[in-house]
Parts: sequence; C-alpha cells; structure tokens
Amino acid sequence: MSQEAIKVGVIGVGHLGYHHARLYAESENAILVGICDARTEHGQSVAKEFNTQYVSTVQELIDVGIQAASVAVPTNGHHEVVMQLLDAGIDVLVEKPIATTLDEAREMVERAEEKNCLLQVGHVERFNGAVIALTKAIKKPKFIECHRMSPFPNRGDDVSVVLDLMIHDIDVVMALESSEIVSIDAVGVEVLSKQEDIANVRIRFESGCVANLTASRISLDRMRKIRIFEENTYVSTDYSEQQVMVYHKKPGELPDDASPMEAINVDPLDVERVEPLKIEIGSFLECIPTRTSPIVSGKDGLKALQLAHDIMDFIRTH
Repeated sequence: MSQEAIKVGVIGVGHLGYHHARLYAESENAILVGICDARTEHGQSVAKEFNTQYVSTVQELIDVGIQAASVAVPTNGHHEVVMQLLDAGIDVLVEKPIATTLDEAREMVERAEEKNCLLQVGHVERFNGAVIALTKAIKKPKFIECHRMSPFPNRGDDVSVVLDLMIHDIDVVMALESSEIVSIDAVGVEVLSKQEDIANVRIRFESGCVANLTASRISLDRMRKIRIFEENTYVSTDYSEQQVMVYHKKPGELPDDASPMEAINVDPLDVERVEPLKIEIGSFLECIPTRTSPIVSGKDGLKALQLAHDIMDFIRTH
C-alpha cells in the first residue's frame, strides 16, 4: 500500500455515485466506511454489495469518522451537502457542475479555503487518457471545435444542455486556453424539455483563439470529439475511443508534381486507455495526504460554471 488508507464515504449512489463507491471499494488507498442515499432500500443494497454500512444522513456519515467524501447527489443538493462536509473538516470530491448557482459555488470555494479542506470538482474528461495526451501535445491553439451529442437522457433534463453536457467541454477548453474571454455568441433551442436541449457557442479569447462548442441531447448518435488547430498542426481527439490523431505539415517544400496531401504526416499519440473516473478518484486520494491542490479545483469548477451561466444568459436574452 503506497499510502495510509483514507476513510471515505459516498453521498448519493445513483448512476455516478455507484461507480464512486465501486472504485473506492477497489482502491488500496481507500476504505469505504459508509454510503448515504435518500432511498433506503437502494442505499442498503449498494452498501451490501460493497461490504460497507448504509447511513441515512450526512451527519451519521461524518460521525463514522470519514476523512473524505464524494458527493453525487442531484446538483441542487450539492451546496447543502458540501457545506456540511466542509464545516466538519472533510475533503470533498463533488460531481460537476459544482453547484446550481454562482453564489452557492463561491460560498463552497470560500468555505473550503477557510477550513483548509480540499475541494475537487468532477470534470471527469480532464482524466480521460486522450485529453491528458492532448493537453501535452497542444502549445498555442488557434481554433478549437467541440461536439458532444447524445440521445435524450433519462436524467439531467431538468437543467440546460449547457450545464448537463457542454460544461465538460467548457472545462477542457478553459484548461487549454487560459487567456481572458473577449466575447461570446450563443444560441440554444428547447425541443423536448423546458430547458435548452441543443446549444452552440462561439468564444473568442484575448489571445486570438476562437472556440466553437456544440452540445445536443437530441441526437440519434453519440459523439464526443474535440478538434484543435494550431500553426502547421491539426489535432483530432475522440473522447469515447480515447484516441488522438495529429496531422502536421512536413518541413521543406514539396516537388511541383506532388499532391498537397503528401505534405501532411498523420501520427497517433500514445494514449493510456483507462477508466477516467478511476484516475479522477485516484488523483483525489493522492492529493489528500500531500494537501496538493486538485487538478480540477473548486476554483476551476466555479470558473466553468461562470462561463456556462454567461452562455445561458446570452441565449435567453438574445
């Protein structure tokens, strides 16, 4: 065992929280000491599966003696649960988006700082092997294009597709391009729900980089891709396949009778194909004993939420 096992709990063991519990139970660096869920029978069933105890309240989980916790309750419950954990001095990994409102998110970030607690936000794509390889390969992006499409979900449709799906790519883009945002231009359409089901935004950064993001939950097919152009290079990334292809111009001049495409080299990047959530949880556990800032901090989550709200505000006022 590389470090002393950390006592952890999971609040909310639905679709995502179940896998948090599974991965903690599998980790040699964690002891899953309890789970909490509003649905008693479901919570007890998951607790039995992972050989841990079920509790009905967050306070009971705190009293068990957890050092860290994953919060995977619906977004509108993030603030209340996370604040209770932070007030008890517990490090937190909260699923994305960090909160429903900006005020809630700011309060969570401030409380984590006050209590000297770690606050990590579950933007899991940052831990996708393809994204890790991509971020190492990109130097100065000029144009970024993201497409995230899926069929209509059975969950998450109570919020805009900007908060449900696009926020993944918002976080990745902001990790790739750190200059200030100069302008945004966005459009969104409600189709099957009372919130935007498809949205597009064009973001211009102070550096001159432009990012075009499209998210839809009314597509027949699934697509999760990001394409990045920089000088003499084009990089295409498939999140789902965890594949990165780099197209770059060969040095020197081509003969007059050569096809222009002969000037292009196509090379795949080496990608470690692992479960992104497993890497995310492993990273969180590694930060706890060293008190190292998480790769996706509460401040990063707040920054992504701020841009998501700016995009939704633009859509709804234009």
